[in-house]
Amino acid sequence: MTYEKFLESKRIVHQSRGLDIPREKLSPILFDFQKDLCRWNLLKGRTALFASTGLGKTFMQCEWADKVYQSTGENVLILAPLAVSQQTIREAKTLNITVNPCRTQDDVKTGINITNYEMLQHFKPETFGGVVVDESSILKSFTGQIRQLITDKFRDTPFKLSATATPAPNDYLELGTQAEFLGVMKRNEMLAMFFTHDGGDTSKWRLKGHAQKRFWEWVASWAAVITKPSDLGYEDGNFNLPPLNIHEELVKLSNEANLLFPTEAKTLSEQRAAMKLTLPDRVKRCAELANDIQEPFLVWCNLNAESEALKKAIPGAIEVKGSDKPEYKEKAALGFADGTYRVMIRKPSIFGWGLNWQHCNQMAFVGLSHSFEQYYQAVRRCWRFGQTKPVDAYIITSKLEGAIKANIERKEKDAEHMIAEMVQYTKEITKNNIRTTVREQAEYNPTVEMKLPNWLRSVVA
Repeated sequence: MTYEKFLESKRIVHQSRGLDIPREKLSPILFDFQKDLCRWNLLKGRTALFASTGLGKTFMQCEWADKVYQSTGENVLILAPLAVSQQTIREAKTLNITVNPCRTQDDVKTGINITNYEMLQHFKPETFGGVVVDESSILKSFTGQIRQLITDKFRDTPFKLSATATPAPNDYLELGTQAEFLGVMKRNEMLAMFFTHDGGDTSKWRLKGHAQKRFWEWVASWAAVITKPSDLGYEDGNFNLPPLNIHEELVKLSNEANLLFPTEAKTLSEQRAAMKLTLPDRVKRCAELANDIQEPFLVWCNLNAESEALKKAIPGAIEVKGSDKPEYKEKAALGFADGTYRVMIRKPSIFGWGLNWQHCNQMAFVGLSHSFEQYYQAVRRCWRFGQTKPVDAYIITSKLEGAIKANIERKEKDAEHMIAEMVQYTKEITKNNIRTTVREQAEYNPTVEMKLPNWLRSVVA
């Protein structure tokens, strides 16, 4: 072995352990880039699919689950956010795939099953040969206990697929959570190998300069990162989206006289007080927009008080709260999609992930939190593949809440930088991996004759 080959053998990559499914055996409904991504994920066995919103993750994960079941005979479980389950079942039918909705282990049927994250405690993960974690970035919204439960319960599951558009919108360390779930590497091992503490702040980590190329090479061995088909050498076609127009609606405060110092709120307590004070003015402006536009309209809010006030101000609007029953939430989500309801009011934390609402191109944010990911996901419910019109997003704030908006904008820039970096470093590796998918095998070329020791020879004799 040459020294170069020795170094190559030391590369940290995630080896194949899955199914070699010919491309022609995959659904003809899939686009070519979707087929190649699906085939690569099947071949690897335990992978992440970091595909931007609208690139067809639902189709790909359903096809992946079907091929795992058909090839192994083992049941597959899909974990999905609330209300996404019924949408997944609908889209799977397009591929002629049956997905069974279930809430407990007793509901499980042979084949592919789907449930919400909150129901995992009612299942026996060891009875499944494959698991799909849909919109896996939502796990950051759950407690660490639930995240760890998912990692622990499916530790020995042979086939795993983690699918999300935003694995870590502005935090490299979240990639460690994904890698640990897939069984690629533990998060603390990833930190020790590729990261270092950032100066005097021991709570922050930064990627080691000399390890940058190796880190992204490692990520590309277990995760496919794609923002558009052309990242992998395909034509973008209809995946080129119409414009996204962001409109900042700065409301004038009707009760500004009650403020001693009408300046920007800085602390969290000041921001909460500002939101309460400006609520009537923000709700009024949103109602004017929604009532004037006779097309489907999405309203994103941050507080229950905002949601309640908006429901009263917009005739015919349907309001969804966290306390509503799951059945009602699913009915509302599907009703908005099929046109039963024109205006939908809810928080990004409830319906911000996974739902396809391309029929709508008008939305408003009446309240913002500091979560960029919730904002990003909320916008992409409408601004995605299949959208034929420019999307208008109205951000309704006052001068008091400027710090929140500025924080979202900063995180947006961080996220754009990180995604650009991910694509830059993994683009060629991922393209080569996916376009030339072959099973990796470790060669064994013995050069020394094996001899049994005397003590073992006597035992065998």
